Amino acid sequence: MKGNFKITLQYLKDLGACREGQREFQRVFPDGAEYQEVLDRCADEGRFDFGEWLLNKVGPTNDVRTYEEDVNDPEKTIIFAGHLVFSAGVSVKRIKAGRGIKAGWGIEAGEGIEAGEGIEAGFGIKAGEGIKAGWGIKAGDGIKAGWGIEAGEGIEAGEGIEAGEGIKAGEGIKAGWGIKAGWGIEAGEGYGVFGGLSVRISMWPEFAIISAKEKPKNLISGYWAEKEL
Repeated sequence: MKGNFKITLQYLKDLGACREGQREFQRVFPDGAEYQEVLDRCADEGRFDFGEWLLNKVGPTNDVRTYEEDVNDPEKTIIFAGHLVFSAGVSVKRIKAGRGIKAGWGIEAGEGIEAGEGIEAGFGIKAGEGIKAGWGIKAGDGIKAGWGIEAGEGIEAGEGIEAGEGIKAGEGIKAGWGIKAGWGIEAGEGYGVFGGLSVRISMWPEFAIISAKEKPKNLISGYWAEKEL
């Protein structure tokens, strides 16, 4: 599916859009507009809630948007129904993609980062709120979220993984350094939690601490330190 099909007021009504959303759409797009154009306008106008609702209702597209230059704008939000590719890095307020997010450098958001498929960065991934991917999450450096980190497949970081809430993966969780969670750390059934993969075993107590409210059932490596309540 491509993002150039037309959204009309009647289509929004059929999807169950709220009256406020219908009024705003009719005001801005009296003759209707392309799907991705509507998502972009929602992002630009600060109505991430409207854009997120529409993307969740209509679903992802096969479009690819590539940013060749570094994107650095703490007030910018991006809502894209397809794949997002950042040749360099990206630092914005919030990002949501219907499919994957990939950056040559780092991915940072003051609020949340969410992708229907995978999230991958050559360096680190950091969000003030949550990080969520339908597939895997992978970073050359660390992964850090103010809220939770969740992936449908595996989570892998060259350095540490840290979440204010829980860390959950459908497959394995691997970190070059330590793994810390405000709540629990959970890997998929039959997979393991690996910390300290880039650190000598003798240095685990200092650089490869695994910390959460409860010890992960399938902790394979790293120095376990129960979180102080």
